Amino acid sequence: MKTIGIIGGSGFIGSYITKKFLSENYKVRVSATDISKKEKYAHLHNLKNSENLEIMPLDVRDKDALKSFAEGCEIIVHGGTPFQLDVDDPQKELFDPTVKGTENFLQIVSQSPDIKKVIFVASVAAYNTNFPMPAGGKNPQDIFTENDPPFFSEESIPYAQAKFIANQTVSDFIKEQPDLNFEITSVSPVAVMGKALSGREDSVSVGLQLLFKNKIMPNDFVKMLFENNMELAMVDVGDVAESIFKAATIYGLHGKNYLLSSESYRVSDITRMLNMESPEEKGRVVYSNALAMKDLGVEFNSPHIPLGQFSA
Repeated sequence: MKTIGIIGGSGFIGSYITKKFLSENYKVRVSATDISKKEKYAHLHNLKNSENLEIMPLDVRDKDALKSFAEGCEIIVHGGTPFQLDVDDPQKELFDPTVKGTENFLQIVSQSPDIKKVIFVASVAAYNTNFPMPAGGKNPQDIFTENDPPFFSEESIPYAQAKFIANQTVSDFIKEQPDLNFEITSVSPVAVMGKALSGREDSVSVGLQLLFKNKIMPNDFVKMLFENNMELAMVDVGDVAESIFKAATIYGLHGKNYLLSSESYRVSDITRMLNMESPEEKGRVVYSNALAMKDLGVEFNSPHIPLGQFSA
């Protein structure tokens, strides 16, 4: 039985990744920032094949803890960077764990002889920190693909900047280490939608769906989305987990970073779908999923499905 380590494996996306690998008969090791907070990962023990689940404490800034976590793992998925829109100290809350944590992680896995595959759960922000607004030089009707130059703006929210810099750190590492004995592949999901396996409502993804559903505008960012009726690219959380499983088990994908996306809809129509109503406009693909479909063989659900599951 192969062992996979999933950093962030009890979060919103991470729980679906854990579920997928357990269902495929892997031994799954999941990190916990504070292992005493069992409510954060208790739901994982209800998953099928949870007897093959192991919970280990981990702070990504701690190299010794990272080394222990990686030991014996053939695959590691790194999805443990914080997803926060409102922060008091961006350096401490976002840049240190996201960027420094990525640097530490790369150093440790490059010294781990058992690892064959590393998957980074990046973000659409790795390609465009202006998301959901168009990247610089793009018009709203343009389609963005993996071949477009990544766009970074210092005016973007700190979360997006941190994810962009972390992705550049990975890209630089791959260029500087041409003789690695393992593959690195990244995935960059757009806005991830669906119901939390944990039943908790404390993730940003779940929180955004609640805000859209109930037309609540608690901060300037969300207010901007509503006031401009922004078009938002979405993807089913289950499709993200499936894409990560495929990226982890298909070889020959070293250095690639896949956009994971389904159609985009305006916020007003997202609100309608979350309230079990039909959208007024037809959705369209803004962030191309063609490469992920071709290489990973993933068929992406329409956003109707995860939004409907969230509201069910």
